[in-house]
Amino acid sequence: MIIQKMEKDDIAVCADIMCSVYNNEIWQCCWTRKMAIEYLTDFFEMKKFVGYVLVDEKEIIAGIFAHEKVWWNNSEIFVDEMFVKPERQRMGCGSMLIRQIEIYVREKRFAGITLSTNRYAPAHIFYQKNSFEDCSHVLFMAKEII
Repeated sequence: MIIQKMEKDDIAVCADIMCSVYNNEIWQCCWTRKMAIEYLTDFFEMKKFVGYVLVDEKEIIAGIFAHEKVWWNNSEIFVDEMFVKPERQRMGCGSMLIRQIEIYVREKRFAGITLSTNRYAPAHIFYQKNSFEDCSHVLFMAKEII
């Protein structure tokens, strides 16, 4: 397996993987391929986009979409999306992508990596295994407009 810098042509395959990961009873999402492509393209076109794909035998099996985030004391990387084909999960693929982002952070001398995930889905366990911590001082808030 090799990690490659993400190219625009990789977005459609990543969208398919994202749909296969999130459209299920655990995440309860209803992504269409078209919506997923549009969603991921928005990240890709960000000024400070950072993205990689994990390739095994010429097939993309995982992707990570992130961006540089300027902060008052030191910039950081915010992971917007990361997903691994369901049949390839729990094989170290996601950890490989996180390590690639860690390399990027060290090279840029950034403060670290931030992200958000669903507390009630299994992803938070993966991130804890990769040395992420629950930042109790940070509160994620939302407001639904009906």
